[in-house]
Amino acid sequence: MSGSEHPGGGGVRRGESDPVGMTPLSPVGRLAATVDRLSREVRAAQAEAEGRALVELAKGILVARLGCGPAEAARQLAELAEQSRATPLEFAVDVINQAARDRMSEVTAAFLAATAAVRTTAPEDGTEGAQGAGDSDAEAAAESAAVRLRAAESGALAADDTQAVADALLEQALRPLGAVAVAIWAAGYDGSLTLVGSAGFPPAEAARWRYVPPDVATVARCGLTERAGQWFASLARTGLPSVGRHQYPDGGRVAVPAGTGGRIHGVLEIAWPAPLAPQPPQVVRQVEALAELCAHTLESYTPPREPGQGPRVVPDAVELMDLADGLHDPALVLVPHLDAAGHLADFRIQHVNNRFMDPAGRPRAVVGGALLLEAYPMAAGDSELFQNVERVYATGEPFRARHMNLTALVDQVPLSAVADISVSRHGNAVLLIWRIEDETARLASLLQHAQRLGRIGGFEENLLTGEITWNGQLFDLYGRPHTSTPVPLEELAAHAHPDDAVAIGRFLRTLLHHRRPASAAFRLRRPDGVTRHVRVVAEPVLDTDDRLLLVRGACQDISAQHWTEVALAATRDQLAQTEQQAVERARLTLQLQHAIMPPAQTPLRVPDLQVAVRYRPAETEQLVGGDWYDAVMLPSGRVLLCVGDVAGHGIEAATSMVVLRNALRGLAVTGAGPGQLLSWLNIVAHHLTGGVTATAVCGLYDPSRRTLRWARAGHLPPVLVRGPGAAPLPLVKGMLLGAVAEAVYEEAEAELAAGDTLLMYTDGLIERRDRPVEEALTQLLSTVRPTPNTLDQHLDRLLTYSRSDTDDDTCLVGIRVG
Repeated sequence: MSGSEHPGGGGVRRGESDPVGMTPLSPVGRLAATVDRLSREVRAAQAEAEGRALVELAKGILVARLGCGPAEAARQLAELAEQSRATPLEFAVDVINQAARDRMSEVTAAFLAATAAVRTTAPEDGTEGAQGAGDSDAEAAAESAAVRLRAAESGALAADDTQAVADALLEQALRPLGAVAVAIWAAGYDGSLTLVGSAGFPPAEAARWRYVPPDVATVARCGLTERAGQWFASLARTGLPSVGRHQYPDGGRVAVPAGTGGRIHGVLEIAWPAPLAPQPPQVVRQVEALAELCAHTLESYTPPREPGQGPRVVPDAVELMDLADGLHDPALVLVPHLDAAGHLADFRIQHVNNRFMDPAGRPRAVVGGALLLEAYPMAAGDSELFQNVERVYATGEPFRARHMNLTALVDQVPLSAVADISVSRHGNAVLLIWRIEDETARLASLLQHAQRLGRIGGFEENLLTGEITWNGQLFDLYGRPHTSTPVPLEELAAHAHPDDAVAIGRFLRTLLHHRRPASAAFRLRRPDGVTRHVRVVAEPVLDTDDRLLLVRGACQDISAQHWTEVALAATRDQLAQTEQQAVERARLTLQLQHAIMPPAQTPLRVPDLQVAVRYRPAETEQLVGGDWYDAVMLPSGRVLLCVGDVAGHGIEAATSMVVLRNALRGLAVTGAGPGQLLSWLNIVAHHLTGGVTATAVCGLYDPSRRTLRWARAGHLPPVLVRGPGAAPLPLVKGMLLGAVAEAVYEEAEAELAAGDTLLMYTDGLIERRDRPVEEALTQLLSTVRPTPNTLDQHLDRLLTYSRSDTDDDTCLVGIRVG
């Protein structure tokens, strides 16, 4: 075996032979052996020096506690170490941990607790010897971790720069954990990352990653933005670039934010050569302690000055106050407020400029000097203002938003405002700028909208606070005194002609539910008996979370235009025939619908029971559907409640629906139960209506017992609203009507309590082309839970907020127990 095959040979001198093969070493082998020997000696000297530093620190602690001299402290340390069967260095670290009570001490305590847990779970199968060896290994691991952490801390504190800190962390604390490389990143004020120290990566690779611009997704940025330790089993699986990705493509990675007092100064990134298995909590805490150690080093880090640049100046709170006073927008200067443990608890309002406008109208002297959450207690909840300020202070990345809802709490009364927000960090302070829409600005904006949309009747309604603002023209249009209360949008139909209720319902659904600009024409019935033709145009205003905040719009009196159009239409002889056909078609459709479903259902007078029905025709007027409903008092004193839907559209479907509806009324007089009634109705559908099919749900309500017996024929079950909850009644078996000659329908009984609301409906209320019926039913349950004061308002609300998009007609029956 040649000498070149044995490059180690540490300790072999000139002219000596290989101690293994007894072969003389080559010159290259002797040089390699010398380098290896000197490297080991340097590492041993470093470890010895760090160990001496820790031992001397422990001696100083004993001198302070025992009141003795250095020599006596050294003797006490040696004796106590011998009694505890530990090396002087291990015992010195234990003394330091007990005296410091810092993050390093907590990590060491976690290792010792894990060791104690291992000892207390010793098996009872006679393997005490093996268990004792395990105890010894666990204790050695805990003591070794404690020594590593204190040695790493000592090396980092003695280091001249962050590069030396990276070397100390890798050699003293991370290599024993299997790590092969470490990178220390400093976070810039603009969210950028600078590699200020690395160990284990090739120098060329580290130079390539010297600077990472803002908003570039990397492993280190995950630790910065998520603000929690990110442990990745494999770098390749993340798809994120990082330093050393070609050197360790499938190795594990960890990115831990390095921060103190709520501010993140940088990120500690650690690389493993192979995929990383889940680590125990003790190792996770050890890594977090090392990241905190890096944070103290990064606190004093100053980015190097580029050639040609002047000295970097980081503005402090005093300079930021001068900047805030020069702004034309209201601004606050915030500084961090730490608790007793050094954690970020709040921000103190250090300064308010002379343009500051408090949402609650308080003077600047009251707000200045207070804590942010004391001045605005609800800032941490509704608007997430505090969370955004905290994130900007931690990461340095600015935040901006338009139309953010701010909420202040003064004397236990919440006050809301809308503002444009800008948050940025400057040094150790935060500049918060907000531009609040005051009453003058809102009225000016309201006037502009009214002028653009018709210059008549402008309005604004705040859906969060319920505040409604009208201008004088709108009060005049409604014929109401200026001192009266404005009419909410949801009550618009109550002031319009009954025949325009469908148009107003579509307008409200488009505006409030679909949150799109909408318009509608209707006949306004004023208190003085005058009817005006009005066109209303409105648009929604959304906040930063896409929630509906405001509705702005205008109402225009188009009575003159309407009568002009009527006069012009009368002169168009060439369109007379077409118009006549359209009128006849509309009249026939309207007559047919009124024959099937009267526009005004006579209310049932039943003690302790409210009954309401609604019918909404299809979006296309010529498309007559087969939906029907019925609610009638029977001679027995019970109430017949039913809804149904005949398959198809047109005259045939409508006539078949009339047959089924009237047949069910006649059959119900017999006193039979709902299951029997549907069995008979199935025979009618199969034999007497040309073989049509239909779905239906039939119920008989007994007012004396407050019970509902019901059955279904392929129809959606009724929905019961009780208190804050809503749920469909349990399904019972029942085939759709007309499918077979004979069918049997199961019955079920439900007991109702005072305040309960029961809803029966056709699928036109919930059906959507792109969603399954189960999801649509879930949406209905969330819509029916807010129960208005009256049953009529409840049904109107369901029609307004219905998400159906199939253009089908809808029937709705509701009862509420008194």
